[in-house]
Amino acid sequence: MAKTWYPVIDYLTCAECGTCVGKCPHGVYDTAKAPSPFVLNPGACIDHCHGCGNWCPVGAITYVGDDTGWTPPNGEQTVEEPCCSCGCEPASEKKIVVEYLYLDLQTCDRCIGTDNVLDEVMVTLTPALRLAGYEVVYNKIEMETAKTAEQYKFLSSPTIRVNGQDICPSVRENSCGCCSEISGTDVDCRVFEYNGETYEVPPKEMLAEAILQAVFGQTESGCSCGDYRLPDNLKAFYEGKKNISGCSCGGNCS
Repeated sequence: MAKTWYPVIDYLTCAECGTCVGKCPHGVYDTAKAPSPFVLNPGACIDHCHGCGNWCPVGAITYVGDDTGWTPPNGEQTVEEPCCSCGCEPASEKKIVVEYLYLDLQTCDRCIGTDNVLDEVMVTLTPALRLAGYEVVYNKIEMETAKTAEQYKFLSSPTIRVNGQDICPSVRENSCGCCSEISGTDVDCRVFEYNGETYEVPPKEMLAEAILQAVFGQTESGCSCGDYRLPDNLKAFYEGKKNISGCSCGGNCS
């Protein structure tokens, strides 16, 4: 997390539209005081993230510690790389990127099952979202190696993200027999909680609701920005998979 990087609001210029408060996924602003932007948690701001500054329609936001040459766009969206690989800083408000991150689609029942359910949901939702003017991108990415998992800040399998945000507010797991067999070690994989029930393969209603909430509403899903360390559970999976295959690359080969 940033220690010498955080937004500064020019309240004489600020229009108090609430855009920065509503769109910041890092919890920097005090939502209780919205639409007025009050920086409650400056230490939560991500170093060199210009997200709220780019979104501000009047150019009222600058940053302590900014030496990048960035200037407030004053209502014109600047094209910038996301603040990190998780994609939490979307390039366009009308673009929806749904990512399915998984360990195995050959033998893992919950990865295969979730993949099938998500496909059905996307077939239903995509035409409606496009009719509403949204560009919809749907990607499936295998977390084949530890290096790939670290690149995507992968926490648990399977994971579904909408514009970089995990649709699940927290990680819940139980023992996965399929992935344990693949790696020759005990591996836990994600379970989904919905309406008081726990599922290894999420119901269609849950995924449809979560995706629409991520697109149109305020979510509590955590961003994968900031400090990241490959979970021990996944380390065990990749090490075990490497040992079974006889590979000597440390799980980072392709």
